[in-house]
Amino acid sequence: MAHVELSLSEVFAPDPGTPTELGYDNFGRWSATVSSADEPCLLIDAGTRVVAVSAAGCDLLGLGTPEGVIGLPLLDGGLRLLDFTAYRGELAEPDIDKIPPLLALASGRMARGLLRIMATTEGVSDATVDAISTPVLTDGAVAGSLTFFSEL
Repeated sequence: MAHVELSLSEVFAPDPGTPTELGYDNFGRWSATVSSADEPCLLIDAGTRVVAVSAAGCDLLGLGTPEGVIGLPLLDGGLRLLDFTAYRGELAEPDIDKIPPLLALASGRMARGLLRIMATTEGVSDATVDAISTPVLTDGAVAGSLTFFSEL
């Protein structure tokens, strides 16, 4: 078994005078990271609009391309959630508020859960994904949520 040590001496920390404009604040850094990530992930703002999504996230969630969903509300961007019944009906309104990205926004805490995503391509089966979300803070307030997905 290998032993690995990570050095924290090279950690990025902005200068105290760095402006907190998009690209320099915490939310802006996460947006850039998600946009270029190889992993399926998604960043939404406090209004539930998609700020950034990885290409792998679009593929897994059946959202098309990142450019096609950025700026849209999460559930208006093509994401169709199904319940876990044998009927596979669309997720009911009260249950939508409990999905990890929205629960992390509302609670200000990490959230985890399973989602069933309706396939958008004919002949492709629906996907079940594990979603782990964390709130993203700006100046101590919840500004959005960051979610990583893993297909089951």
